[in-house]
Amino acid sequence: MLQYRFIKKADKTMLAQLISLYREQGWWTRADKPAMLRRMLRGSHRFLVALEDGKVAGMGRAINAHSKEAYIHDVAVLKAFRGREIGTALVARLVKRLKADGMRWIGLIASSNSAPFYRRLGFRSPAGTKAMMLGGHNV
Repeated sequence: MLQYRFIKKADKTMLAQLISLYREQGWWTRADKPAMLRRMLRGSHRFLVALEDGKVAGMGRAINAHSKEAYIHDVAVLKAFRGREIGTALVARLVKRLKADGMRWIGLIASSNSAPFYRRLGFRSPAGTKAMMLGGHNV
């Protein structure tokens, strides 16, 4: 049975499962350490996991700077669990919680592949804006 849980910390087993999910997405390198993920868990405004039989199936998190704005990051579902609307449920639960937390602005940066998914969930590109990165690539 699928369950969703907001977390601030993870035991070694869950930490390893989350790292596996980050790796599957290409978001985790050999240089990255579990301590970084522990800091991400503690430092995120909200970190949501989807669990099936106690195992991580997906995740999503939101960050903010102690303001009324939140950015959704790192929404991912393991390939083995895709096609079950888990990503949709993760985003919906994050948005609901962020609104309950008093966020007046909720945004994200979507890749060209994931943009249609987020559009279906009500996200839009504000007119006259463009996402930018320092140097155009990872630093």
